[in-house]
Amino acid sequence: MIELPITSSINPAAPARVKKPDWLRVKLPIGENYKHVRGLVDTHKLHTICESGNCPNMGECWGAGTATFMILGNVCTRSCGFCAVATGRPEPVDWDEPQRVAEAIHLMKVKHAVITSVDRDELKDGGAEIWHNTIRAVKTLNPDTTLETLIGDFKGNKPDIQRVIEAAPEVVSHNIETVERLTRKVRIQAKYWRSMEVIRTLKEGGMRTKSGIMLGLGETKEEVLQTLRDLRDNGCDVVTIGQYLQPTQKHLPVQRFVHPDEFAEYREAGYEMGLDYVESGPLVRSSYHSERHVFAGLGRLEWEKSRSAQ
Repeated sequence: MIELPITSSINPAAPARVKKPDWLRVKLPIGENYKHVRGLVDTHKLHTICESGNCPNMGECWGAGTATFMILGNVCTRSCGFCAVATGRPEPVDWDEPQRVAEAIHLMKVKHAVITSVDRDELKDGGAEIWHNTIRAVKTLNPDTTLETLIGDFKGNKPDIQRVIEAAPEVVSHNIETVERLTRKVRIQAKYWRSMEVIRTLKEGGMRTKSGIMLGLGETKEEVLQTLRDLRDNGCDVVTIGQYLQPTQKHLPVQRFVHPDEFAEYREAGYEMGLDYVESGPLVRSSYHSERHVFAGLGRLEWEKSRSAQ
């Protein structure tokens, strides 16, 4: 994949690179299951955020026979300072893509699938129709497979968000990514409160909702806690919290590597605030262990059991 220059995410005053700590160990992609998924992705000409986003868990997830598919191409119209997906002018919409994704999920025989997409701001509906068609195609061909969809903000357009709701995936995720103060730098074309409104709209539409936060971009502990409160207040059920890793020298630098103990503190705080499921750790990403996020009450039940056993 050719990465286009992302000038808006270059930081000429970036500090010296922070040394990666020992607790950030990534498993190499090996094994027969990994090769099987690799072959399906290539055969069906599909895109995955695992590859396009340089996900550190690709080896583990593909080795377990799962992958997060990325629809609407692999070129994004936005230029977020943290994201490895190429920015530029996307190819025309591929209306056959929904069926290919559904067939690949069928061949993988997975019980839970995750689908995300690039942002397509040049489209009148932001890609909502392709989203709707993909969800319906997956559910038709794979009636026993649960589905999480990780969507963009559709510029806050409620009719477009409603198209996703109408297709009825089990979980709809929209990542807040960072704290309010850093949003303009990290998510250049996005807005913190617009994303919160997207989550509220999804919740009001009856969806099980989810969001994710990256740490290590310069946020304070209180800002992280406030973001968790804002997510809770806007109807978010599941929150994932992970360490930001700089994809290339062109992207925002890591300000610090957050210790696992601090991630554990945020997990405790999230549950104490009333969130239903909190996944928090250095290598946690949006789709990590997502098959567990479908079940309401599971995370909170396990947390309560662990507290009572102490």
